[in-house]
Amino acid sequence: MAGSIDRGRMHAAAHSPSVFSLTRAAPERGADLIDFCVPGNPYFPPPEVFGILERDLAALLRFRPSDADTIAAELCGVLGLNPQTVVMGNGSTELITWIDHLLVRESLAIPIPTFGRWTDQPLETGKRVDMYPLQESQGFALDVDAFVNFVRQRGSRVAVVCNPNNPDGGYLRRHEVIALLDRLVDLDLVVVDESFIDFVDAEPYASVAGEATIRPNVVVLKSLGKNFGLHGVRFGYMVANPALAARVRGALPTWNLNSFAETVVFMIRRYLPEYLDSLRLLALDRESMHYQLTRVPGLTVFPSQGNFLLVRLPMGRDGVTLRDRLLDEHGLFVRECGNKLGMTGQFVRLAVRPEGDVRRLVSGLYAVLYESGDRTPVPVPLPPAPQPIPTPLYDPLPGNGQVSPYDPMATVAPVPLYEGDRRFDMLSGGLPPSP
Repeated sequence: MAGSIDRGRMHAAAHSPSVFSLTRAAPERGADLIDFCVPGNPYFPPPEVFGILERDLAALLRFRPSDADTIAAELCGVLGLNPQTVVMGNGSTELITWIDHLLVRESLAIPIPTFGRWTDQPLETGKRVDMYPLQESQGFALDVDAFVNFVRQRGSRVAVVCNPNNPDGGYLRRHEVIALLDRLVDLDLVVVDESFIDFVDAEPYASVAGEATIRPNVVVLKSLGKNFGLHGVRFGYMVANPALAARVRGALPTWNLNSFAETVVFMIRRYLPEYLDSLRLLALDRESMHYQLTRVPGLTVFPSQGNFLLVRLPMGRDGVTLRDRLLDEHGLFVRECGNKLGMTGQFVRLAVRPEGDVRRLVSGLYAVLYESGDRTPVPVPLPPAPQPIPTPLYDPLPGNGQVSPYDPMATVAPVPLYEGDRRFDMLSGGLPPSP
């Protein structure tokens, strides 16, 4: 690829450069570039949403957005959450910053590898970060008992887990996370970063956001940009008990959200069915992509419940070289993981994308890893369709005259689910109400 991409900076930086940076360095590649680096949602929002944003662009840029409380109130109306338990931020990283400043006093324990801001942010403010190494031999799975023992031995006052974890997509089942919260109830804070929880299909109710509202020391973090495929619209939110939420909310500016975020939040209710469909399509793509990557000799592909897959390259192959050649020769942008704590340059993270893009990726991997274009595989057959998860009996979201199930004092009457759907906790993720 022609241009002046700074390769050294790409490797040294904590995060990969944006697509904008790459296309500025090599404008001729803009239309041809396929982004396997930044995990998104290629099936959402539908084109109609972009049409609305384009139509209203002048007003969105010209006029001031509503205050954060107004936007949060609408989001809570969709999720069935009490607004006193929700804080909206200009992206989840803004909330990570304020959680560190306000709620982390001296030390934080976290498994690695994981999302870099959870290690970098507290280190930047002089906190002690106790890093618990996940083992490749165990598939980077988190052992709750071992992690709790580590927290005790180190004397950490805050614990953070990302579920699913980034970059491997490892997932702790809901009952395991609740057991972790129970055992760490004496800490100053326990954070469960659920930025990718909507992509989980291992069980119908994955999130512990409902638990956070009634526990003294728990914060659950969400990222709307990742779920909706709108990384450019910086918006996320946290869920906690009213006292913790008020402490963070009080530190944020009144207008910390932009007009694009407001517009999208007020469209969530209308486009909820399309969003749910997008999650189903992405789950199928994840299974198909995992299967096709395992057909490339020498690759180790780790199971994932996120919208990305972690891949270990064959012995002797370097992720930096692979990344650069895929970008230069094939127009494919991947995330090399050598600058992630707890990883080496033999690992790359690949965002889940539709089958046509994956075929191009597989072809590029063959060409770079085996130095030959004649070994490009023919498309492999798709794996059998997964068996559907049994549909829950009741709808945990409000919207039909019922009391919110997230209020622990509420009495909730059973409401039939939308037919065939298992994801009505896809954003808030609280407990389904008892029949």
